[in-house]
Amino acid sequence: MPSGAPPPLPPPPYTPSRQPPPPVLSPPPIRITRTKTPTGGILLGKYQLGRMLGQGSFAKVHEATSIDDGNTVVAIKVIDKTKTVDAAMEPRIISEVSAMRRLQHHPNILKIHEVMATKTKIYLVMELATGGELFDKLLSRGRLSEGTARRYFTQLVSALHFCHQNGVAHRDLKPQNVLFDQYGNVKVSDFGLSALPEQLHDGLLHTACGTPAYTAPEVARSRPYEGSKADAWSCGVILFVLLAGYLPFDDHNLIGMYKKIARREYKFPKWISKQSRGIIWQLLDPNPDTRMTLEKVMETSWIKKALATYRSSHKENESLLHGRKLKHEMICNGVNAFDIISLSSGLDLSGLFEGGNDGIRKEKRYTTSMEVDGVMERVMEAGEKMGYRVEKGKRGVLGLGKGKVVLTVEVVEIAELFVLVEVKVVEGTVEFDEGQWLNLETGLGDLFVSWDDHIVGD
Repeated sequence: MPSGAPPPLPPPPYTPSRQPPPPVLSPPPIRITRTKTPTGGILLGKYQLGRMLGQGSFAKVHEATSIDDGNTVVAIKVIDKTKTVDAAMEPRIISEVSAMRRLQHHPNILKIHEVMATKTKIYLVMELATGGELFDKLLSRGRLSEGTARRYFTQLVSALHFCHQNGVAHRDLKPQNVLFDQYGNVKVSDFGLSALPEQLHDGLLHTACGTPAYTAPEVARSRPYEGSKADAWSCGVILFVLLAGYLPFDDHNLIGMYKKIARREYKFPKWISKQSRGIIWQLLDPNPDTRMTLEKVMETSWIKKALATYRSSHKENESLLHGRKLKHEMICNGVNAFDIISLSSGLDLSGLFEGGNDGIRKEKRYTTSMEVDGVMERVMEAGEKMGYRVEKGKRGVLGLGKGKVVLTVEVVEIAELFVLVEVKVVEGTVEFDEGQWLNLETGLGDLFVSWDDHIVGD
C-alpha cells in the first residue's frame, strides 16, 4: 500500500482550476445556479413554473410547484426535442428515464415523478434536491472530515449497489452528479449515460463514456467492461477526493494521467486513516478482475459502522438497502402509461417524440399479475387457437406467425405480481390493423389490462 510523508504545505484546495477534463461523449453537466428571477407560467395545467435552477447545452431546469396541492415543489428538466432528439441524444434520454424509473424507490437516488411531452418539448418532473452538489461542498471546504466523508460515501455505495442489483450501471459518477436533499442526504443523479441490461453484449459493455478523471482505465482503453466494476473505480476516486480534497490522478495530459493510473502512482495524505486507505487502494485497482466490488465495500467494518447508523435512522427504507424488489403497490400507485413504456426492454420512443407516424399501431403493452411462465402458456394456447404458428425464443419471448403477419411477444417481470407484456408487429403491419388487434385481445381474454400511449398535445 503506498504511503508517504505529507507535503511540506497543505494540499491545494479543490478549486475550479483543478476540475477534471470535459466529459467524454457527454455534454457539459447542468450546473445548479440560483436566480431570483421567476419565469412564471403554467405548464400543461399541472405545474406553476418558478425560477430557473440551471441550464445546460441541451436542457433547462426549473423549480415548479404542483397546482393540485400548491405545496409540492419539484424540479422540471425541459428538453427541446428540435435541438436534442437525434441519433446521439435519443438513447441518453431513454436511458435517463428508464433507469430512474427502475431505481426511484431507493432513498439515495433522485426520484423521477412523471414524464410529459408535447410536439416540441419533453418534460422530466423530478425530485428537487435543495442541498446542492457535492462538487460545491468540496469547492468551499477543500476536504471533508472522515465522519462526514464516510456518511456520504456509505449512502453513495448503497445507491450504486442497488443500481447494480437492478441491472443498471451509472457510468458517469463524479461530484457534480451527487446531490443532496434538504437534510443533507445523498441523491445520485444524471443517469443519461447509464447502461441497462438490454445494452449488454456477452454480459459486457463496449461504449467508452464518462469523465476522464473518474473513469475506470478499462473504459478509457475502449475494452469490453463490466459496468459495476467501472462504477466501483469511480467510487474509489470520489472517496479519495472526499478525504484528501484533491484528485489522486490529476494531470492535464490524459496520457500522463493514464500512465499514473496504470502504475497506481499516487500518495495518501497522512490524515487519511488506515481503513479508508485500504478501501481506496482496493477500489483503485487498475485490474478490474481483482478490483474490490461495492458489495465487498459494504461488508467492511469502516462502512458497516456508518451503515448501521444510517439504517437505524431510515428504518422504513432498510429493505431497500438490501436491494429488495419494488412492491407491486408502490409501482401501481400513480403509474402512468409512459412509466410502463419506460420500464420495458427494447425501448422505442419514436412515437412519443414524433407524435406518431402513419397511425398504424405497431406495438402495444399490457400488464398482468400472473407469473411469467403462466403468461407464456396462456399466450401460446391463445395463439394456437387463433391459427398462429407459435415459436419459443429465449425465456420470456415468443414468435407468432400467420400469413404475412409476424408478431413478437416479450414478457418481462418488473416486480412481484407486476409483469409487463409487449406485443410488436414485426412483419405485415398493413395487414395487422386495429381489427386484428381487437381479435388478438379478445382471444387473450381477461389476462391483461391494456395501457395506451399517453401524449400531451401541443
